[in-house]
Amino acid sequence: MAHDLFVSYSQPDREAAFALVQRLEARGISVWIAPRDVSPAADWAAEIIDAISSARLMVLVFSGSSNDSGQVRREVERAVHKQLPILPFRIEDVLPSKSLEYFLSAQHWMDAFPPPLEPHITRLCDYLDTALGGYTAHDIPAAHRPSQDTGPGDSVHAAGGVDAAHLRLLEVELAKRIGPVAGHLVRRATQGGGDLDTLARRLAPEIDGEQERRIFLEACWRIGKGK
Repeated sequence: MAHDLFVSYSQPDREAAFALVQRLEARGISVWIAPRDVSPAADWAAEIIDAISSARLMVLVFSGSSNDSGQVRREVERAVHKQLPILPFRIEDVLPSKSLEYFLSAQHWMDAFPPPLEPHITRLCDYLDTALGGYTAHDIPAAHRPSQDTGPGDSVHAAGGVDAAHLRLLEVELAKRIGPVAGHLVRRATQGGGDLDTLARRLAPEIDGEQERRIFLEACWRIGKGK
């Protein structure tokens, strides 16, 4: 069954992970987490892979324990392989091991320290409300979807009248700065309509740092001018 989030965590972080799940589900966000959602007598590995495949985004509860967890590493690898966006929720001030850094170096991180954890969970829930609030690909007509096969000269337009190829380039520029969750935010932004410049200015606040926001807006301006 499809769900919004797959939550990956290591056993020592179980309390933090389930506190997060409780808050997310209270907001109407559907979550898959082990072992709660593993069917009795099921093949554990198969259930994990199926759950990752049917999620829209993975939240990784990241700590020193998850850093050393082979199970977490395998879940992250599967998510990357299936092109599932990953949002690391860092509950301890540690850096990823080399094996995890390979998969997570391009991701947008959210720090959840110093304690207490509660306000950080609230901030994550607010962020996910936005990130998951956009429409998915099957919610819009096929003729309006950005496509991997759409070329710069095509006449296909996405929601709001923005050329689909330009919309895809806008998403790429945003993803450079905040990671794969950019796709969700771009789709949500198009719901409000507007031209490429309007969408870029609507998305710029998602980027941390005034200079990075300025560089993003300049890149989007060049996209609009075909430069």
